[in-house]
Amino acid sequence: MELKELESAIEGILFAAGEPVPVERICLTLGQDRETVDSVCQRIADFYSYERRGIRVVRLENSWQMCSAPEQAAYIRKTLENRKPAKLSQPALEVLAIIAYFQPVTRAYIEQVRGVDSSYTVGLLLERELICEAGRLAVPGRPMQFRTTKNFLRSFGLASLNDLPELPTATQEEAQLTLQLESALQRLQRGETEEAADGTQGEEAEP
Repeated sequence: MELKELESAIEGILFAAGEPVPVERICLTLGQDRETVDSVCQRIADFYSYERRGIRVVRLENSWQMCSAPEQAAYIRKTLENRKPAKLSQPALEVLAIIAYFQPVTRAYIEQVRGVDSSYTVGLLLERELICEAGRLAVPGRPMQFRTTKNFLRSFGLASLNDLPELPTATQEEAQLTLQLESALQRLQRGETEEAADGTQGEEAEP
């Protein structure tokens, strides 16, 4: 398959998918190795970025996704007013921060750090697909663990969890640590206002 044909095929796949597409799935579909697919996806991403087009191709861990350009976010929101996302509530931000930095974690751990019941907020984050279940902990009672999703990465403009702001290494009280976690995700949330929504699904609604 020639380069132009490969680029065209990948663009079509990413546009039609409307969500992150694993590299392995693209490789299997097109009969190409991972290095080639990643290289072509990056080439497409660089082209859209350099040409300042209205769409972007972004990497999310081991997947690629087509979305709208961050600088067009204001126009997209104005056009799709009924899809305008709500800001993360303070409880949701706290829970999401704990999960993001210490995943996988149980609800009991989240509540230990926050000091309050978090079942409702965990449920909201699950509904928004910002977190998901990550298996059960091998202890009596086998509590469910939670981790962040690709949708979390996309919503906050992250390629991977390695892009999360670093936390101070000094040992601190849990209450202070929670504040630091909130601060880190609040910085991301401010950046999120400039992130564009997925081209086929609109902007993400958040708790």
